[in-house]
Amino acid sequence: MTLFREARRDDVPAVVALLTEDALGASREGQELEPYLLAFDRMLAEAGNTLIVGVREGRVIATYQLTFISGLSLRATRRAQVESVRVAADLRGHGIGAEMLADAEMRARAAGCRLMQLTMHQSRTDTARFYERLGFTPSHIGYKRELT
Repeated sequence: MTLFREARRDDVPAVVALLTEDALGASREGQELEPYLLAFDRMLAEAGNTLIVGVREGRVIATYQLTFISGLSLRATRRAQVESVRVAADLRGHGIGAEMLADAEMRARAAGCRLMQLTMHQSRTDTARFYERLGFTPSHIGYKRELT
């Protein structure tokens, strides 16, 4: 069983390592740790924005970011946005992802959310099938624009 807890600053190197373990992450993440530590500090200062890690035997093996968003649409539905979902490459396919999303759902319900949403890169077809097995529906098309 995996213990899911809020990340600490000293977990950041392990989280960054998880982010770089796949082809997309390897091409877009950096090697210098300082920007990630600064971003983690900013996250801590923001209400409703939490980095979660999954730990087994002292090793960070999974991570996700959970952000609560209050809004007016859908009859003022509060939502949980799940991002940066990663499981250690050597442990994929062992149910950790399902445990992680169950943890996110528990936290979202406790925060009064009635909707959980996430985005993923369109090239991750296996990941899309995984989310659909967990009951997520591909209901929207998302767009991103870099602000440089």
